[in-house]
Amino acid sequence: MKTSDLFVKALENEGVEYIYGIPGEENLDFLNSLKNSPIKLILTRHEQTAGFMAATYGRLTGKPGVCLSTLGPGATNFVTAAAYAQLGAMPMIMLGGQKPIRTSNQGRFQLVDVVGLMKPITKYSEQISDGSNVSCVIRDTFRICSEERPGAAYIELPEDIAQTDTNTTVFDVIDYQLPQATDESLNKAVKMIQEANMPLLLIGAGANRKHSTKALTDFINKTGIYFFNTQMGKGVIDERHPQCLGTAALSKDDFLHCAIDRADLIVNVGHDIIEKPPFLMKKGGTKVIHINTCSARNDEVYFPQQVIVGDINYSVEQLTRRLNTLCQNSDYFRRVKDYVSEKIAKYADDERFPMLPQRLVKILRETLDDADIITLDNGIYKIWFARNYPCYSNNTLLLDNALATMGAGLPSALVAKQLNPTKKVISVNGDGGFMMNSQELETAVRMNLNLVVIILNDSAYGMIKWKQEGKGFDDYGLDFNNPDFVAYANSFGAIGHRPIDHNDFLNILSNALNSSGVHVIDLPIDYSMNHQILNIITKESQCII
Repeated sequence: MKTSDLFVKALENEGVEYIYGIPGEENLDFLNSLKNSPIKLILTRHEQTAGFMAATYGRLTGKPGVCLSTLGPGATNFVTAAAYAQLGAMPMIMLGGQKPIRTSNQGRFQLVDVVGLMKPITKYSEQISDGSNVSCVIRDTFRICSEERPGAAYIELPEDIAQTDTNTTVFDVIDYQLPQATDESLNKAVKMIQEANMPLLLIGAGANRKHSTKALTDFINKTGIYFFNTQMGKGVIDERHPQCLGTAALSKDDFLHCAIDRADLIVNVGHDIIEKPPFLMKKGGTKVIHINTCSARNDEVYFPQQVIVGDINYSVEQLTRRLNTLCQNSDYFRRVKDYVSEKIAKYADDERFPMLPQRLVKILRETLDDADIITLDNGIYKIWFARNYPCYSNNTLLLDNALATMGAGLPSALVAKQLNPTKKVISVNGDGGFMMNSQELETAVRMNLNLVVIILNDSAYGMIKWKQEGKGFDDYGLDFNNPDFVAYANSFGAIGHRPIDHNDFLNILSNALNSSGVHVIDLPIDYSMNHQILNIITKESQCII
């Protein structure tokens, strides 16, 4: 069997459905082997977006997403997506081509040590130097990038190796079972929880990846513990739950921190320090129990007193069996919950235009069903969505709070819609982040997706302007001119819209969500009150309720 044929068979054996990317000359044997495969190639307009799409596939399914590039510049375009998947713990495998390694008549042309380049930002990076190694390398790659804390991996298939014959066959796929926490670690945690006067539960991204909704809901309902979540942990538990305090969108000095700062124990399920911390530990302060698939990495702001490593669902289920109703100060946490709800509601009904981000958040929450999906790019608006948008189901607000890269919002929406064709999907992007990968509008149109893209237009890098202003610097160097987004969208075969007032936006949004095709809404956004609102948060969150 030709090595490239075996390579494709091995991918099929792993259950690969899609490959996102851009083939090159060095991938032609692989491409020819792929043409008769049930695996579907989704051709993108940039390798970076192919990587973002593969990572999102991994995030939503728990199975590694796969993307493809050629050698040199094609492969180096994967770097940001590799870091995005690695830091966000999204299983993703990058396939790269390479010039012949046994003989070559092109000297050093386009040669980059991509395998070496990828090693620091992936869990595994390997070149296939012999056809007989294909099966074991692919099986190992899928295993490694899925186990424990998931992440990115890179496989390089040189052109001449792809053309050789091999007699090997594919390896059997063996389901990986996470280890179970020890009784000793569980019993220590139970003792700490029972002795706490005001414990809280924190739900992080790891609980979203492991679909821990039932186990955590049972734990909350039995113990009566109040809970909050990180940005990437949103939706594991329906945020309408009476014991939900909300999302820690900031590391300190938010309204929610009235509860966090009063707690004497935080049971931390699925969070690690790669995601921006939702609270900052201090020596002699609140104790923390770390529950995750991997051990805690100690840091000056995170050093848990008890660690439970193993399958998250098993760990939480065992704690639930061993615990009774907690004797905690529920009256205080209930007051914090009411306080947070009251403060978050401010400005949500303000109908000025250009629109306040708080108003947009409320409109989208009232418009979408429980299981519909919003994907975010990265910008100042991410704070308002994290704080003000309650999620009712897991993975319904896809944002990145690990690498926090721009340019991923639109590509992640394409995959969210591809995998969930019956759900409404809205991609919310700043104008800066949107333009980084806006070429994928053509990909969305070609995929026949029904998708709504909202561009928050302030003609600037708004997050950095906010930081610039906050540090007292002059307003300098962060403004730009945008294209005519309506004409731009139309040129790709999408449908562009530009609302002229609040009610016009509501009508456009409703029509777009209930129509076919890719709809792009150029929405003027008003960030002028960001500092005023956030300064009020910092000041008022110091109160004692």
